[in-house]
Amino acid sequence: MKRTLILGKDSKDVELLHLDGVTTLVWEGESQPIDILEMEPGCYSILLGGRSVEVRLDQAKSADPEAHAYRAMLYDGAYEFALVDPRRALLSGAGGAGAGGGLLSSPMPGKIVKLLVQVGDQVQEGQTLLVMEAMKMQNELKTSTTGTIKTVHVQEGATVETGAALITVVAPEA
Repeated sequence: MKRTLILGKDSKDVELLHLDGVTTLVWEGESQPIDILEMEPGCYSILLGGRSVEVRLDQAKSADPEAHAYRAMLYDGAYEFALVDPRRALLSGAGGAGAGGGLLSSPMPGKIVKLLVQVGDQVQEGQTLLVMEAMKMQNELKTSTTGTIKTVHVQEGATVETGAALITVVAPEA
């Protein structure tokens, strides 16, 4: 499964693939075989590129409740990092109603599981407007503006394609 690894201010795309008993690490598009053995709970032996490293992983606190944050302790020190589903960036950045209000559109194909607003409702920036199932995951689609729901273009149970109109939000007049 693909993840975005965030280490400080840097982010890298990573993926672990398991095929025919072989595990492969894909790091920024380059593949390498990797062996990972859990020696005891939270302690791993990792063999990568002919080098063996022992790593102790503990959960760390994160300001983002949906990020999986960890502290890795190696022979040369401790490192804190987070793993984030790369679709989260897509969902938070794509299709959001802009500062003047606008159209919330579908960032990917999926099924509308639950509508949380109706025409005339007042909404606040960051409020979840609907829940959409895509790739076997439920995603909360939020508005990036404060305003009033003008139009709900879909109904629960509807299947939508990328870019489909979902909800129109109108910002208050200044």
